[in-house]
Amino acid sequence: MVRCVKISASETLGGARRIVVKIGSSLVVDADSRAPAAVWLAALAQDIAELRARGREVIVVSSGAVALGRGRLGLTRNARLDEKQAAAAVGQSLLMQAWEAALGPQSLTPAQVLLTRDDTERRRRWLNARATLDALLKLGCIPVVNENDTVATEEIRYGDNDRLAARTAQLVRADLLILLSDVDGLYSADPRKHPAASHLAVIEALTPKILAMAGGANAAADVGTGGMATKLEAARIARSAGCATLIVSGLELHPLRALAQGARATLITAPATPLAAYKQWIAGSLEPAGAIAIDDGAALALVGGRSLLASGVQRVEGRFDRGDCIRVVGLTGGALGVGLAAYAADEMERIRGRHSGEIEGLVGYKGPGVAIHRDDLVLDRP
Repeated sequence: MVRCVKISASETLGGARRIVVKIGSSLVVDADSRAPAAVWLAALAQDIAELRARGREVIVVSSGAVALGRGRLGLTRNARLDEKQAAAAVGQSLLMQAWEAALGPQSLTPAQVLLTRDDTERRRRWLNARATLDALLKLGCIPVVNENDTVATEEIRYGDNDRLAARTAQLVRADLLILLSDVDGLYSADPRKHPAASHLAVIEALTPKILAMAGGANAAADVGTGGMATKLEAARIARSAGCATLIVSGLELHPLRALAQGARATLITAPATPLAAYKQWIAGSLEPAGAIAIDDGAALALVGGRSLLASGVQRVEGRFDRGDCIRVVGLTGGALGVGLAAYAADEMERIRGRHSGEIEGLVGYKGPGVAIHRDDLVLDRP
């Protein structure tokens, strides 16, 4: 459904706390020289610095490695898979050099993060990726995420960075996904072919009618693989995680600044907050692999919104790994809720009933100070 605008794209940007910005190859790489678009990247880096100055956290999902590598190696667009992977190996360093050159003058530190589909779909790797990204943000870095094309096979590839950006937004529980494109949003038809096509400012549901409006990739750019269809698929993934999506033109300098100042874009709303969607996923989509029984004091603390400390765990049941969903029950077996375990069952057995300061000595590494973090916990309603 499309409706009259009640919230603008600029207001959505202004209210977001954690933002994922995806940039396609056609923006990162100059189509003629096959070199990084240094002036454009420098302007975008200024936009990112302005967002950071307003207290926003920014993660960049950047295409361009394969295109840059092809340019350096003299490969054509229809290169073999092994040649594309070789191009990615060469291009990754060129891409990060370009981001260092852009972000460095803004006193921002880029951090390369290479992911495959396995990293965002397999539980343990998902946890590791989330922890790494959270740590980078806390340290003040700008994570620059790209698909690990050098080693990824067809079975574990996303194939386009729009969907990778959406999974990244889901991973870090972002409020907003911004897809910088070669067009300023979704139109009723491809505006390059149909000049009279109407622009859609706000979309509340990705209906078949809306999805049918998506065209193909910009073949004229000759460097990217995505199109409006993949952007709407990315928006669907982000929306399910409580993350709104903005499709914005990146063809001009300072696209994020322009967005903040009211530039035209398409907003695809999300029906819930990222945390609410995440907890709904925990409660409704995961099968518990075990259980822990907690004392009355711990149960009372959970009702008060606190995390579950190891000191409150009195009994461990079943075999589960770190990050698995487990049931939380009282000492008499009454169900209290479900959550994601911060430690595997054998480690939970070692730390149960112990204070947080003892955990490192008991498990042999410095891990979380809780048994289940409150953000990873869903309590049963009374």
